[in-house]
Amino acid sequence: MTSREVLRMERITKVYPNGVVANKDVDLCINEGEIHALSGENGAGKTTLMKILFGDEQPTRGDIYVNGKLVNITSPMSAIKLGIGMVHQHFMLVDSLTAIDNMILGIEPVKGKIMVDRKRAEKMVHDVAEKYNLHIDAHKKVRDLTVGQKQKLEILKALLRGVRILILDEPTAVLTPQETKELFAELKNLKEDGYTIIFISHKLAEVRELCDRITIIRRGESKGVFPISEVSEQEISRLMVGRDVMLHIEKNAATPGKPSLYVKNLRIVNDENTVAVNGISFTAREGEIVGIAGVEGNGQVELVRALTRLGDYHGGNIEMMGNTISRMSISALRKQKVSHIPEDRMTTGIAPSLSITENMIADKIDDPQFSSMGIINKKALKQYGEKMVRDYGIVTRSPDSEITSLSGGNIQKTVLARELSSNPEIIIADQPTRGVDVGATELIRNMLLSMRDAGKTVVLVSSDLNEIIGLSDRLLVMYRGEISAYFPTTENFDEEVLGRFMLGLEKQSSDEIKGAYYE
Repeated sequence: MTSREVLRMERITKVYPNGVVANKDVDLCINEGEIHALSGENGAGKTTLMKILFGDEQPTRGDIYVNGKLVNITSPMSAIKLGIGMVHQHFMLVDSLTAIDNMILGIEPVKGKIMVDRKRAEKMVHDVAEKYNLHIDAHKKVRDLTVGQKQKLEILKALLRGVRILILDEPTAVLTPQETKELFAELKNLKEDGYTIIFISHKLAEVRELCDRITIIRRGESKGVFPISEVSEQEISRLMVGRDVMLHIEKNAATPGKPSLYVKNLRIVNDENTVAVNGISFTAREGEIVGIAGVEGNGQVELVRALTRLGDYHGGNIEMMGNTISRMSISALRKQKVSHIPEDRMTTGIAPSLSITENMIADKIDDPQFSSMGIINKKALKQYGEKMVRDYGIVTRSPDSEITSLSGGNIQKTVLARELSSNPEIIIADQPTRGVDVGATELIRNMLLSMRDAGKTVVLVSSDLNEIIGLSDRLLVMYRGEISAYFPTTENFDEEVLGRFMLGLEKQSSDEIKGAYYE
């Protein structure tokens, strides 16, 4: 049976005012009832292409056809009216509202002139959840939902608005294997019902498992459309990056030295006066990577904030390089040779108004090689910026460009350049490869391993189970603010087993967990 074409984007070109060409004559053709992968490096142009389709951006030139009709998509509202919805990587939800209120936001049924008809709203939500087998607790506030439930909520929001073409941007980035399996089953059900899904992902194994076809973009241009059964992960990565990429993590055995980080009976109360971290203890040694796994919202954010002095702790102790850090400023902690690769690179990782070079030397501006008696050595800054751009493979027209002109993956490389070039002794790496492509992921992982092999201490927090298992020498699992499991080795480890501890389905004995702490 011949599939019916529901979407065609022809010769899409996008040139930004600063001269950056994000898309160059890109074609994209999507059939009804297919799951179509869109893959490429960060900065390749795939996000821009989807923003154009969803009305967040306007093309410099090119045409879009929906169901064979030429359309002009001027805003997300006009995209939704055409049956196109998008679930962004970072959820567009109001945490303080209930799931049901998030779903009906902007399309509230009313009785009289101004009152929301709660009964009709509940029926609308119940009916769409039943129809698509996407069940959530509609009366829970969003902040109390799991990441997997928030993902379902975003999809339900789109379906409630009548979309038939659904764009999913990195939908499994923070899901456990069990949640990913459940999501894939639901997406396949939607496909069977005739829905069309555009699936953006850097996880090539998932792309091959779920999708029917794949369009690959590199440097703003299409490198072809392929039936997924006809291309391997290695071939996809080569087309994305333009070279062979090491997809599997290879490392030498660790040779740990003495402990450099002690966390003892740590207790943290969050801004909502809830105990977010409840009496955890662990040690990290020189020359090892200690991984911390867990579904988001189980205390990892608060733990990292405490370790980096971005937040306080309310019981227990943290000791780094022989010193208690409770009264240290962030500046004093950095002088202890502690670096931080933050989870949210845009909020806590960069200064958006500064250039790439300025961001890379933000922690080094007092270094004699860059300034003397308050006078900046511009030549040294320029040379340093150019060297870091080369060494870390940052794709930019100039190191003097504003950092916001970079793609997400290249911004992450800039953060990495700043944090790892300061010769740190302890590196706190929080979701270091989230939302970056296979090439940048390979670079970041190799950098962390090289720091470990140089005798540095790495604490790795990651939702990517392949990464956390592959990089970690020892592994902790956090659930509801406590350590639910400790593994002294990650050799021959099973993601499914890890997922069960992350979801709280299993918990180790206290004696097993005590092994995480060395005197």
